[in-house]
Amino acid sequence: MNAVPTCADRLKALTGCGDPDTLKSALREMCAEFGKVTRIDILTMTEAQKRSALCFLRLESDAQEMRLMTTLGAARFGSDVLVVVDLPR
Repeated sequence: MNAVPTCADRLKALTGCGDPDTLKSALREMCAEFGKVTRIDILTMTEAQKRSALCFLRLESDAQEMRLMTTLGAARFGSDVLVVVDLPR
């Protein structure tokens, strides 16, 4: 019997993405279960030897975004859903 992936498991799967294009594809695939992604903007940053990506997402409806936020533990930043991903150094 397969266990349902946790929030941490889903986000950990994204940490192997080494560049924004790969991360964008992985995010689009991961978010497909919640609805169609209409926009993804990714900003990468490095702070104290730690790399992160701030991923700003929009889905087709607020209801889809709420399900995504609840499942992934994501937050809202303005009108976007914000997912923070730790990246390899």
